[in-house]
Amino acid sequence: RRESTIIYPPVEAERFAAQPTARPDDYYLVVSRLIPYKSIDLAVQAFGQLGLPLLIGGTGRDRARLEGMATPNVKFLGAVPPGDLPGLMARCKAFIFPGYEDFGITPLEAMAAGRPVIAYAAGGALDTVIAGVTGVFFDQPTPERLAAAVRRFEDMHFDPGAIRAHAMTFDRSVFEQQMGAFVTRCWENKSVVRSP
Repeated sequence: RRESTIIYPPVEAERFAAQPTARPDDYYLVVSRLIPYKSIDLAVQAFGQLGLPLLIGGTGRDRARLEGMATPNVKFLGAVPPGDLPGLMARCKAFIFPGYEDFGITPLEAMAAGRPVIAYAAGGALDTVIAGVTGVFFDQPTPERLAAAVRRFEDMHFDPGAIRAHAMTFDRSVFEQQMGAFVTRCWENKSVVRSP
């Protein structure tokens, strides 16, 4: 129950901001390790209900299980080369973030590319996604609630410039400035305490 200063982890937002596109392609995107706690199965099942195109980038022990439950509109890309990721994110309709994470770097990378995020309303997504401005939340971790959020999203409009501007507040340069200022403050406070 002590006071704390929160400094968010660094995101290479500038790398993704160089790839914006005004008109997205007709696909939604997940990029993640394919392991159970990432809840990628929610996205696979939700898009099976929706019939909308979903691309899933990443590898992991759950890939075979997820492919087994996927409908033909869900495509698995495997490992995405780092150089291809900014363009892939910039062209998606929205980035899907179905799991509970302490923070979550990939949603901010997608936002840096100007794309909105559809996220489970828990954990780090609550610190990084602004409902109605940078994305949409779903309130329970079920395929049905995620599918409902995607349907709501389909009728909404988002400003890529506003989304990018928000993501830039998490850029590595901001992290370095905040961390430097925090360390300096701590050092100065320690020096004041030790003064006679």
